[in-house]
This record gives sequence, C-alpha cells and structure tokens, in this order.
Amino acid sequence: MRRLMLLRHAKTETDAPSGRDQDRRLDDRGHKDAAEIGDWMASHPPFPEAVLVSHAVRARQTWDIAWETMKDRVAAPQVEVLPELYAADPAQILESIRTATIPADPRQLLLVGHNPGMHEIALMLTGGGDPTAAKALADNLPTSGLAIFDFDVKDWGDVAYRHGKLVLFVSPKLLRS
Repeated sequence: MRRLMLLRHAKTETDAPSGRDQDRRLDDRGHKDAAEIGDWMASHPPFPEAVLVSHAVRARQTWDIAWETMKDRVAAPQVEVLPELYAADPAQILESIRTATIPADPRQLLLVGHNPGMHEIALMLTGGGDPTAAKALADNLPTSGLAIFDFDVKDWGDVAYRHGKLVLFVSPKLLRS
C-alpha cells in the first residue's frame, strides 16, 4: 500500500516584485492557511516519509510553514525540491511520482505544487473512494487544499490513472466550516 498526498500551495500575492510568476510569495492568508494545513497533517497520521516540492517560492514557503507547525510532533521527511513540478501537467507529475521516489522508496509521499496540474492529476488518479471528497474536489483543488490517495501497489512505479482510492480531501476552508 502506498499513500500519496497532493497539496496545492497556499494563497499568494497577485504579483511578485520581480515580475516573475515563480517568485510570487504567500500573502497573509496563505501563511495562516499553510500553518493550519500543517497542523492538521501532524494530527492525522500517517505522515509523509518524503516530500517533493516545486521550486516556486510559494510552494517552498507553503512547505516550510507547514513543516514549522508540525516539526515537533512528527519525524522529519526526506525533502526534495523539483523544478519540474512548476507548471507541470498530469503526465509530468505522474512521472515525478514514479521516479523521484527512488531509491528512498517511501510508503507515504507528499507533493507540493500548482494548479492546474495538481487538480487535473487528482481527478485523473481517482478510481474510487470517498464520494463526498470526490464531489468537493471535482471543481477545484483550492489553495492549501490537500487530496489524499491510497494505492494498492508495491511500488510507486505502478501508480496509474484511475487506480487511486481518494481517502480524504481537506482544505482550511473545509476545516473552518
């Protein structure tokens, strides 16, 4: 069994001072939401053994803030920053899942990335699971949204579209309601 967690970066400023999209930073709400989702993750095991993070500032900030809220409660995962997760389509994300986990071979893997690719792959991986979560995820993977999938496979290389069991979908907005 393998568990995959897809986390979209938290809410960002509209424009970066540099003018480059990948340099956009989290806004005040983004800081709060990243901490909230990190706190939720630390309280709901299992925790990821490995984390793959886009190199964009907002994705790295999301992970850093989330980690700061949980670091005293969980074991430190192996973290890798992957430039290819920035603006990645579902095929590129799936390839990162299948290959970037070697040789560590974690059982639980977290990706921190961007829409539309993260939302699209979440929809494409869903092959069953929680219908309420599927309905909530159908239209959007919101900022700080976390989709959790289980795969009945022995190896990450066997993860395939429509074979994931959507276990849970959570976001700061859902946690507040």
